[in-house]
Amino acid sequence: MERFDFIEMKVPAKAEYVGVVRLSISGIANRMGFSYEEIEDLKVSISEAITNAVNHAYADGDGEVTIGFGVYEDRLEIMVADHGGSFDLNEIKGGIGPYKHSESVETLREGGFGLFLINALMDKVEINNNHGVIVLMTKYLQETGVDHDGNQISSTQ
Repeated sequence: MERFDFIEMKVPAKAEYVGVVRLSISGIANRMGFSYEEIEDLKVSISEAITNAVNHAYADGDGEVTIGFGVYEDRLEIMVADHGGSFDLNEIKGGIGPYKHSESVETLREGGFGLFLINALMDKVEINNNHGVIVLMTKYLQETGVDHDGNQISSTQ
């Protein structure tokens, strides 16, 4: 089993809390060694995912958005769920599939453009819409192939 740290946050489904989550992802990604540009991409992606949940999941303005960060040695996985419950990681990973451009936007509520943007900025985007919508986004460290300082940790340990 691959080792990782898991951080979970719940915020009210309100636009004013997007900034709090952006600060959190910025801190986590910075600690992991992502570049400034990559951190900006992560912030845009998580903003889009949360805004999509806030705008479409809760018409009455009530509810929570749950955000999960899986911090691995070589990547950051971000989950944004509009059902507000805690994450059962095994269940999510079992029921998730890649986002396909051919999917009808209706299945992802109306936030289609946000998903195109997320797909462009992240290395992998997966969607689970069994209970509400869960967006799982993955960003790999040093995806550019540039070895930042010569002491990259091998993933074969």
